[in-house]
Amino acid sequence: MPEKKTQRAASKDKKEGKSPSTQAGEYVHEEIEHIRHGKHGARSTKQAIAIGLSKARRAGVKVPAGKSASSSTRKKAAQDQAASHDHHKPAAKRSRATTNALKKEGHKAASTSALSSHAKKSAAKRTATSRSASAKRAAHTKGAAGRSAAAKKAAKTRAKSAS
Repeated sequence: MPEKKTQRAASKDKKEGKSPSTQAGEYVHEEIEHIRHGKHGARSTKQAIAIGLSKARRAGVKVPAGKSASSSTRKKAAQDQAASHDHHKPAAKRSRATTNALKKEGHKAASTSALSSHAKKSAAKRTATSRSASAKRAAHTKGAAGRSAAAKKAAKTRAKSAS
C-alpha cells in the first residue's frame, strides 16, 4: 500500500498537469526509499522500478506499458490498471509471502551507483534525437527564471573547468 505522502505528491503532480510518468516517479522513489531503509530488498534496480510502476498503476496513475515491453509486461500493466478500479484488500498470505521473498533480496539495487548505471544504460538505448527532444521539453517547463538560473550555473561550471 503506498504511503499517504506519496499519494499526495502524485496527485499534486497531476493537478500541475505533469505527465503520468512524473506522477509514477513518486511511487518509484518511495520504493527506492523502502529498499534503502531496509524495509525489503530487490534483485535489481529494474525490479525496484517495476514494483514502483505497478504501485502507481494500482493507485490510478495512467502509465502505459513501454513501446518495447514484452507481452507479459503488457499483461501485468493491464492487470494493474484493472485493479485500480477494484478496491479490495490483498490476501494477507500472498502479501506476506511477497514481502518475505523481497526481504531475502539485497539492498544494492537502490544504491546511487546502481541507479546511475541503470539511468546511463536506459539513456544509451534512446536515440540522440529523443534525448535532445526530452531535454528541450524539460527546459521549456522550467520557466524563464529556472532557465536563467540554469544558464548561470552552467556558465559558472564552464568557467571553473576552464581555469
